[in-house]
Formats: sequence, structure tokens, C-alpha cells
Amino acid sequence: MRFMNKNPPLRRTLADVILDKITEKQTEVDAALSEGSGRPMPRLDPRVLEVYKGVREVLSKYRSGKLPKAFKIIPALSNWEQILYITEPEAWTAAAMYQATRIFSSNLKERMAQRFYNLVLLPRVRDDIAEYKRLNFHLYMALKKALFKPAAWFKGILIPLCESGTCTLREAIIIGSILTKCSIPVLHSSAAMLKLAEMPYNGANSIFLRLLIDKKYALPFRVVDALVFHFLAFRTDQRVLPVLWHQSFLALAQRYKEDLSSEQKEALLELLKFHSHPQISPEIRRELMNSKARDVEDQQLAAME
Repeated sequence: MRFMNKNPPLRRTLADVILDKITEKQTEVDAALSEGSGRPMPRLDPRVLEVYKGVREVLSKYRSGKLPKAFKIIPALSNWEQILYITEPEAWTAAAMYQATRIFSSNLKERMAQRFYNLVLLPRVRDDIAEYKRLNFHLYMALKKALFKPAAWFKGILIPLCESGTCTLREAIIIGSILTKCSIPVLHSSAAMLKLAEMPYNGANSIFLRLLIDKKYALPFRVVDALVFHFLAFRTDQRVLPVLWHQSFLALAQRYKEDLSSEQKEALLELLKFHSHPQISPEIRRELMNSKARDVEDQQLAAME
């Protein structure tokens, strides 16, 4: 708890964003009318409103079977967010959320899918974990299905969750388990690791970093360097760091010891003097000491040539 953000930003849902937009548009319209120019924006056709209120009823009771066609066409609409708001996503069943995620991850462009993940799926997942201390199977499958668009998943779910500063260890373990079960392109995982390495520290970041490190990607040196700097930044940190931090440090040493330069290894060995764990630190030291450095390998190759 002591590593969490003391003043977390307020969580915003899709409803909040759409209401803001509607208010903003209405203000623009009123201003235009008061100046005697422009015409008010057309409001939604009452018949459309009626159809989507019916869809709302279906989704609030949905268990299995076909979804209404009117719902399936939402991703193709220019005002899809406004229409989606009418269906009240917060009232959908978990099974409906899974089906909706399937449709939206397949049919929305990446940026729009990211908004759906961030404003609809993520708040629902967090609320479910907070209330039941575990995640509903359908919501878990929705998170897995959302990885169909990995960039949108990282930008809409993982990064905002970590940036909030309020991600609990339970949330990190549940959501992180999806990272271990799914295949994710190295490009997207590398970008996520860079972002996580630059964030203010909390335990959840360590969990996600360790899980991504344990996927054993062939990472660009730039990402390896960022991970090293992430840990070296703790040289001046006076806090007693949790076991999670030491575990992610060990994962880095195990997976990428031969991608580190001699200088980086020395600096990391020095770091072990500042932050030590009786069981884990000797393992980290052993890994770092019994491996070649990347610059030594480069020198050997140069000598052979």
C-alpha cells in the first residue's frame, strides 16, 4: 500500500466522457444560436433511441445466444460512443461484455478499440475484482480476447492501470496472468516494458515487468538498458523494497545477463549493497558474476575478425 499513489486521478468511464462531449457540443450550439448563426446539432432519432433502449434490456439479461443485429453494427457507426452509452455498458452482464469485446476488438480501429478497452472494459474488470476478490470467467475471457489488438490492450488497459497508481496486487496478478498465457508480438511488449520502466514505482509494476521479462523475448538493447536504468534508479531510494522488486530484478539477471554491458553489471552488483534480500540477492549476484558481458563478446568477435 505504501508504494501506491496518495492522490490517484479520478477514474472516468465512457458515460463520463460522452456526457462531457454532449455538454461541450450543446454549449457550442447555444453559443452559435445566440450569435444568430449556425444550426443546432440534430438529436438522435427517437426510433433509434427506442431500438437501443431495447438492446440495453437484452444486454442487461444476456446469458448466451445471438446478440441483436442493432448492437453488432455499432462499431460501424460514426457516433458509436454515443450509441454505446445508450445501452448502458455498466449494466451489461459479464457474458454480454465478452461478446461485446469480441465484436469491438475485431471491428474497431486500434485507437477506437483502445477507448473501448479503457472506458468500458477496464473499469468493469476492476469493479468486479474489487467486489468479488476474483474475476468473472466471462470478463477474464474478454480481457484475453481484447489482446487481439495488442497495442490497444497495452495502451487501453495495462498502461492506464499502472499509471493510475491504484492498481492492487490482486489486479496485477489476475490481469498479468493473461500475459503469461497469450502470445504477444515482441514490438508491443518492448514498448510496454519501456513505459513501465519509466513509471513511478509500485508493486504492480514489478509484477507486470517480471511477467514480461519471463517471456524471454530477444529484446533490443534499448529496452534492456531501460530496464537496467529502472533498477539503478533505486540506488538513492531509502525505502525497504518489497520482495516483488527483488523478484523482478532476479528475472532480469536470469534472462538478460548476457545482454548487459560490463559497466551495467558492475552497477547492478553495487546496487545489491544498497538493497539486499537474504534469499534472492545471492542468486542475482551469482547470475551476474557467472555470465559474459555483451561488450566482452563484441571484443572477442572483433579480435576474431
